[in-house]
Amino acid sequence: MIHALFFACLLLQQATAAPATSSQAQAAAAPTRVSAPADLVKVKRIYVDSFGDDPISKEMQSMIVSALVASKRFTVTENRNRADAVLKGVALEKTSQEVHAYGDSTAVGGAAGSHHGNVNGSVVNGTGSISGSSSGGFVAHHSAISDSSVNTETIDRARVAIRLVNADGDVIWTTTQESKGAKYKGASADAADMCVKQLVRDIAKLEAATTPQSGTTPAPASSNPTRP
Repeated sequence: MIHALFFACLLLQQATAAPATSSQAQAAAAPTRVSAPADLVKVKRIYVDSFGDDPISKEMQSMIVSALVASKRFTVTENRNRADAVLKGVALEKTSQEVHAYGDSTAVGGAAGSHHGNVNGSVVNGTGSISGSSSGGFVAHHSAISDSSVNTETIDRARVAIRLVNADGDVIWTTTQESKGAKYKGASADAADMCVKQLVRDIAKLEAATTPQSGTTPAPASSNPTRP
């Protein structure tokens, strides 16, 4: 009876924990939020607001502008009144040191030894003789190999959170991206590029959802021929 109650409690805990795990996975897989799809599709001209006065914020703002221009999807304007939306954001860059140590050693040793001794003596008619022999040996081997290395790696991390605001001051789109750098670009440039690519993907999805499929044919209208 006790075992049955124990297993029932375990099943109940697993059933209640499953929805929380699923919601966390969905939150991690959805880095963007689209609150006004109709307004987001209309965005063509963007004004990039200041991210801050510190060097990291200014650098990230420039990276965002460069990524928007490189996308060839938007027009970046310096006139705030002519923009369809204003892009605002905050940026954070962190540098850390990681130490990687490696060590390996191998040792081999051996030893051997041997000894033998013999003494003989005899006396005959007052005359004696003594003879003896002795032998011995020893062999020893020893070998040791050691290898160790210590490497220090510098890792740059950049995190940026941006949002698009329409003319009424409403937030229509947000995203947060983080990067450790790419093969040919640093962490800040890669994070900015990830944000713009996410914006382009989200707008493309909305346009695909609102555009009617070309393969669909309209239903023929019913016609009643008139008789003369």
